[in-house]
Parts: sequence; C-alpha cells; structure tokens
Amino acid sequence: MAAESAAFTPLTLPVLPLDDEVVLPGMVVPLDLSDAEVRAAVEAAQAAARSEPGKPRVLLVPRIDGTHAATGVLGTVEQVGRLADGDPGALIRGRGRVRIGAGTTGPGAALWVEGTRVDETVPEPLPGQVAELVKEYKALATAWLRKRGAWQVVDRVQAIDDVSALADNSGYSPFLTTEQKVELLETTDPVARLKLATQQLRDHLAEQDVAETIAKDVQEGVDKQQREFLLRRQLEAVRKELREINGEQDGEESDDYRARVEAADLPGKVREAALKEVDKLERSSDQSPEGSWIRTWLDTVLEMPWSERTEDAYDIQGAQAVLDAEHAGLEDVKERITEYLAVRKRRGDRGLGVVGGRRGGAVLALVGPPGVGKTSLGESVAHAMGRKFVRVALGGVRDEAEIRGHRRTYVGALPGRIVRAIKEAGSMNPVVLLDEIDKVGSDFRGDPAAALLEVLDPAQNHTFRDHYLEVELDLSDVVFLATANVLEAIPEALLDRMELVRLDGYTEDEKVVIARDHLLPRQLERAGLDADEVTVDEGALRKLAGEYTREAGVRTLERSVARLLRKVAAQHELGERELPFTVTEADLRGLIGRPHHVPESAQDPAERRTAVPGVATGLAVTGAGGDVLYVEASLADPETGAAGLTLTGQLGDVMKESAQIALSFLRSHGAELELPVGDLKDRGAHIHFPAGAVPKDGPSAGVTMTTALASLLSGRLVRTDVAMTGEVSLTGRVLPIGGVKQKLLAAHRAGITTVIIPKRNEPDLDDVPAQVLDKLDVHAVTDVRQVLELALAPATNGAKPEVPVAAMGVPPRLSALGEDAIG
Repeated sequence: MAAESAAFTPLTLPVLPLDDEVVLPGMVVPLDLSDAEVRAAVEAAQAAARSEPGKPRVLLVPRIDGTHAATGVLGTVEQVGRLADGDPGALIRGRGRVRIGAGTTGPGAALWVEGTRVDETVPEPLPGQVAELVKEYKALATAWLRKRGAWQVVDRVQAIDDVSALADNSGYSPFLTTEQKVELLETTDPVARLKLATQQLRDHLAEQDVAETIAKDVQEGVDKQQREFLLRRQLEAVRKELREINGEQDGEESDDYRARVEAADLPGKVREAALKEVDKLERSSDQSPEGSWIRTWLDTVLEMPWSERTEDAYDIQGAQAVLDAEHAGLEDVKERITEYLAVRKRRGDRGLGVVGGRRGGAVLALVGPPGVGKTSLGESVAHAMGRKFVRVALGGVRDEAEIRGHRRTYVGALPGRIVRAIKEAGSMNPVVLLDEIDKVGSDFRGDPAAALLEVLDPAQNHTFRDHYLEVELDLSDVVFLATANVLEAIPEALLDRMELVRLDGYTEDEKVVIARDHLLPRQLERAGLDADEVTVDEGALRKLAGEYTREAGVRTLERSVARLLRKVAAQHELGERELPFTVTEADLRGLIGRPHHVPESAQDPAERRTAVPGVATGLAVTGAGGDVLYVEASLADPETGAAGLTLTGQLGDVMKESAQIALSFLRSHGAELELPVGDLKDRGAHIHFPAGAVPKDGPSAGVTMTTALASLLSGRLVRTDVAMTGEVSLTGRVLPIGGVKQKLLAAHRAGITTVIIPKRNEPDLDDVPAQVLDKLDVHAVTDVRQVLELALAPATNGAKPEVPVAAMGVPPRLSALGEDAIG
C-alpha cells in the first residue's frame, strides 16, 4: 500500500520534447541524441539518477507547431549507445501518463516540470461490455496485422489483457496521425481510450477495403482493355481473310478509319474521341444507320486542319504597302492591322506565341455605312498578313445551329459556319470575315448572336465547342473581322467582346482617288475597254462623286462609272463615237443625263428650301452615313387651329421630346430674344420633317427645331449655307451629340460651308479629315442664343429687326471656330 501511494506522489522530471511524434506508455523507442534538447533531457535525467535509485527518468511530451501537450509520458532511459546509422542514441521505454504541472528547476540545461501520475487502473473483473470491446479490438488488430504479414506480432497482441496497455498498443500503428495519437495520449480513461483506438482501427480497415476494391476494379479494367485489344486484332485478321476470300480490296468496308485516325496529326482529346467513334463503327452492323452518321463525323474530323497554320508575313512595311495599294483611306483599320502584326512579331521573337493556352488572335468590328469597303477590306487584311481568307455571311441567319452546328442525332446534321469556315480555309489561323453581323435575327430556333459570344470572346474561344464536333476547337489564333452598318443593332454583350473601328465614309477627294485608282480600271475591264481607249479626267470624276451621287461609300459612284463606260462602248459599236475618247465634265450630261444632287447653295435663291422663314438645315446620321435634314415650322390660324404642338415626319419619342423642349424654351425666353411669344400661346405650332417615310429619332435636332421656330416668329430667314446639330436643354444650353464626323462629311457633300456643333463636341473634330475642315467654317457653341445669332440672316423690310447681340447676353464673336461660347 505504501509503494502504491508513493508511485502517485508529485514528480519532478526533465522535459524531452518530441516534435510531431507521440510515445504512449508501453512503447520502446530509440531517440537520436544529436538533437540538443533530447541530449539535454537525457543528460539531466542521468545526473538526477546518480542521487536516486533506479533508471534515469524523463518526461516525453509531444510538441506540435511549437505547443506542448498538457499530458506527457513518464519514460525511463533503458540504454544509451549508438543507433544503427552510428549516431549517438538512447532507448527509452514509456511507463505511464503524467499530467504536467508548473515548471521548476533542476540540474543540466533541460526544462524541468512538476507532474502527477495518472491513475489508469481498471477494476477486476472486467465488465461484460469492456470484455466485448477488448475482444473486438484484438480481432480488428489481428485482421490488420495478418494483411501486413506481421504474424509474430499477432500473438503478442492476443497476450495483452490489461485494457490500458491494449489501448496504448495503438501507438505503434503507422496509419495514425500525430493528432490522433495525441488524442489517445490525453484520453486518461482506459475504457474510453480503448473505444477510441477501436474506432480508429475500424475506420482505417474500412478505408483499406475501399482502396483494395478500387485497385481491383482498375486491374480488372486493364485486363478487359488488354483482352479487348487482343480480340480486335483477331477480328481485323478475320475480316482481312474474309475480304481476300471474297476478292475485295483492303479497306473497302470501313475505309480503315482506325488507321486513318492513328496516322492523322490530331490533338490528344480529338484523337481520343475519334478512336471511341471508330470503336462504335466497328461494333455496329452494316445495316445500322448509326454507321453512316459515324463515318460522316469521322470524315469531318479528319478533314479539319488541326495542325495546319500559315506563317504570318512579318514584313510590316510590306503589309502596309499592300493595304494602301488596295484601299484608299481607312487609316484606323490599317493602323490596327499594322499594330497587330508588330505585336505578333515581337511576341514570336520572345517565345510568347502561346500564353495561358491562348494565341494572339484579334476580334475587330468594322462599323460604317454601306459601300465604304468593309467587306473587301477583309480580303486585303488576309493578303497583307499572308493568311487564308474566308467570308461568312450572317445576314438573315436566324438559327443558332448555323453558328454552333446541329446535334449529331438529327438527320442531315452539319457543323456550324465557324467550323466550316476553318475547314474551308485549310488553316487554323485564317482571317474570317463575319459579314453583316448586325443583320442577325432570332426566333424560336434560338439567338445566333448569343452563340457568337463564345466565338468572339478572346478569353473563351480557345476552347470553342461545336455541337456537331463536340470536341474543343482552338479559335484563339483566328483574326475575326465583323462588319455592320448600324452599331445599335449589335447586342451590347457581343459588341463588348469586339474592338470597335468606325468607318465613317469618304470625302469627295478620297472618292475621286478611289474612282481613279480602283473603280475605273475594274469597270474598264468589265466593259471590254482598254485604259488607252477611254479615259475619264478628274473633273468628270469629281462631278460624278459630288452631283450624280450622294453617299458615304462608293457603290453608286461605281455604278455611275460603269454606266458611263457602257454608254461609250455602245456608242463606239454603233459608230457614233471614235476611240480613244476622253470623258470631260461637259460630256457627262450628254452621256448619263442631268445631275441628281445639286447642292442647295447652287440653286436659285428663290427655289431654296430656306427661302422662307421657318425652315432650318440640320444634320443627322442614318444607316447610310451622315445626311442633311431640313426642319419646317409653321403657325396655325388662331381662329381655325387649336393651340399646342403638332409633329409630323415619323418621329421617335426622343425627337418629339426635343420639339417640346424647343417650344418650351422659346415660350419662356421669347421676351428676352424679342420674339412674339404670344403667337405660341394663341396659335398651334406645327413642326414637320420632310422625307416622312423615313423613321427619325434622337435629340440632335433640338437646335434645328429651335432655330426654325425662332425664324418663323422673327421673320428672319435661316442662312442657306448654315447647318447645325446639337441637343437643347430647357435653359438653352447646347449639349453634345454623336456622329460629328459623319455629319460634317454630309455637310461637305451637300455644299454647306458653315456648321454649328456643341462646344463639348469640339474634340471630335480631330477625327474629321483636314481637307474637309479646311472647307468648312465650324462654330462650337454652348448656348442656343449663339446658334440664333449665327444662323439667322439679318431682318428685311417688314420683318422684325435683328436682335442685337447685347440683348442676347452674348459677347462679340472672337473667332471663326466659336470661341465666343458662353462660360
């Protein structure tokens, strides 16, 4: 009894820390004395043992992430010597658990702590549940040891009867983590500790069973593949013998698709998918319709240029020369293609051809009116880059399957237009022109524009999947050029994926150059004429561009040139004209009739639209580029017409609101402008936009409507040579609008010499060609009072006098560019 009480008296022991390792009672472990802390603890224990009977004692404490556990193990140093590798070591046996207390002092450099032994006795005899637990643990341990072939350890485990010692025997288990062993160490109740050890062993055996099942399934799969491979080779041999017996040539039955797939240079995933389809083809019967579907799919896959690429022509100067030779103007697109080639060259020089699985493709949207050369530009880009060119017409496409392809389950299924374009080009990096992308529609068959989102997204199109192919197709090296006439018709999400390049139409000088260098030679060839037989001087070309056609592009101009040459050719065949012949400006009327578009400024003053008060000239942007817009205003008879505002000309809601704002401004500021605003209160105002069959909308006609109404009320004519654009606010401010370049080009074509634009649109003048700006007197204004001062002609007899500048609150003009802007 005295010995038992002495065993549980407080202990003072040196700490031997174990990093990421746990020793349980009953375990015998060797420790490396080359570690300073281990050596210090053992030496301190040996020093203390000289004055006490028995073996040196240490406290084995687990240390995880620098933190010591609250419970340690009393260990005795059984032997000090050399380990198997020759390093100094000590053999230590775990004796029992010790609950760690406060630190104290002791001999040596080790850390000393006070501790108390933990009572781990289990009353005898064992209860029935505990006996069953002991039996279960021994059975599980025996099963695990037999799997590992450790038969000599089985008898040792079966001989352990003490519950605490049996549970601590789990400390030898290599599959337990350090955290699990610490949990066993800190569980002081022997029965609870045995339950925990049993559960840990049960879980490990379950995981082992799952792993063995998986390994067995894998092995069976490998055996099946080997058996299938052998049988297929035997089947091929049998078929070959049958073909020889029947006198057939090799490969007539299945065209030897397996050999073709294996010989083709296909990407890994594509090869895998193709071989699966070959397996299906070989298993299917000759009468099965699935066989023809598989053959068609395999033919499509094998015809795709998976590894074919054209080398880009990195002659930057040469590419620029090609673009300049084939297209006049269009500087923005030419600069963008030159930049693209320069970047591609530098990336190639630095080994950055593929970054993140993506190559250096480009997605450009060419937006502009018809006839400016958007479609023909794509072929020139491909020529300049040395790439293949494919055109994909999207106008009127309403089926999503046209882009992504049909599912193979449908009869007559085909891949989408993108895949067919790559196949047609025979290269994985062609220039693909998506023509008329703004004409794509949608119906119950889906939205093709939504299907184009993945095609035109540089972050996604390197893994594009066609519904027919169902394998990844890398489009990241393709240069996509999308053309459109109307920017608003392109869905916003699709437009966000493309780099926008605007083509705003040609100036008259550019049209003359295009007609001389491109259109005339082409039409001469089509008319069967030589260049030395018929020549057209520059004056005739300029008149054709200015008075016979009025457009942003050059299509009508080319038709006029073709008509002119046909007329000359016909007259020569009839004997009415001798060749060679030079067409001059004076010959045009006799050959193709009178001009159709005489500038307003060239007409008789009495015949001009602005010859009466209440008519102003505005500027607008349509799908065909910029255009001149006339606004007419009138007042109804006070006895017959109702007060209010009448609008005609097929106007949109925004334009109707602009008319209301113009009327409200004049009503509230008419006295300041010395206008008879009483007429606006008593008589109805009517604003009309001619060309009533054409829909019109937008806020940019605000200043034009205000000027027309002011002209009507004041009796002062609007200057014939003045056109204007800008949004008007209720306070008379002139707000910015869009399409300045197109509108100024239209004013130039119409013979306008003075243009009024909002002050905040002045930076947009940088985009206008210099030769156009030189011929236009552009005024940038901020207030509608400045517009009236510039646009209204001086008052004539019988009309109200001109409103003085001072009465408007506007300072004198400072320059022709409108530096008189208020504020």
